[in-house]
Amino acid sequence: MSAKSGRGGHHPTMDQVAAAAGVSRATVSRVINNAASVAPGIRDAVQRAITQTGYVPNVAARSLVTRRSDSVALVISEPDRPDDHSFLNRIFTDPYFGRVTAGATGALRPHDVHLVVVPTDADDHHQVVRYLRQGHVDGVLLISSSEHDPLPAQVHALGIPAVLASRPSGPLPVSYVDVDQRHGARLAAEHLLARGCGSLATISGPLDIPAGADRLDGFRAVAGAQVPAEIGDFTRVGGETAAHRLLDQHPGLDGLFVASDLMAEGALRALQDRGRRVPDDVAVIGFDDSSAALECRPPLTTVRQPVEEMAAEMAQLLIAHIHTPGRSPRSVIFQPTLVIRDSA
Repeated sequence: MSAKSGRGGHHPTMDQVAAAAGVSRATVSRVINNAASVAPGIRDAVQRAITQTGYVPNVAARSLVTRRSDSVALVISEPDRPDDHSFLNRIFTDPYFGRVTAGATGALRPHDVHLVVVPTDADDHHQVVRYLRQGHVDGVLLISSSEHDPLPAQVHALGIPAVLASRPSGPLPVSYVDVDQRHGARLAAEHLLARGCGSLATISGPLDIPAGADRLDGFRAVAGAQVPAEIGDFTRVGGETAAHRLLDQHPGLDGLFVASDLMAEGALRALQDRGRRVPDDVAVIGFDDSSAALECRPPLTTVRQPVEEMAAEMAQLLIAHIHTPGRSPRSVIFQPTLVIRDSA
């Protein structure tokens, strides 16, 4: 009977792995604990022996040695808004969060690190801080939407490795990954003007979110400081409602920049309800290049931010901070591109 089957119901042991690999038990332990001192060939032999024997490391014992959980948290912190829709509903329906999760998971998998998704709003912040303080995870990838959110500073104060998914709104010595939001909005304005649009408008995100304010500032830097703007909430319904308000006040608008694809999808619905043809009557540009852009009718011209690549960079930065305590914070800024489709 093979070691993998287990004699008499016993689980394979580290000694059996060592025998199968032709190394010492201590070497097997170093491989399991990801010690850097093991030669690649020996590491491969031990990994093959682990697969051959079916050995499963004792996670609790390993954690005592490494003082690591081999897990990191993706904390999604959202502000409370009086007219907001369900927070959890947004997490599971907004393509952005799924793209972040996919990008981070793919980057963490080679390190045998698991991702724990932790959604939270203001009422749950104390529970999240307690969870992190108790050492359940080795680090935090933090999506924080509001400039007034205290959670980034609270996480930093814990001393746990952390990387933010956007530029912090205030001075905070923490690593972050972002896209050049203003430049992306400028690309949208330049494209609408190049099409000959003469009456521009925009639907921004909430202005207490740095991305919302930056995209509005970038668009107005090219289109003009007085360009009409309505504030949306990064949802389909919010985009539809804001578009109706814009059309009521500016019925002659012929170029519209919407600060997210989901809101743009709602805005297209509003334009259709008003009998406005896209792009013949109104050219529309979104932001994100998410799956929602392809679901729009017509398919949406949009500013692409490489969310999966950005999330993977966040994960790699976090792994570096976990393995090198005291490492200096870094910021990584990705460049957006304009993806031209049928709406503009």
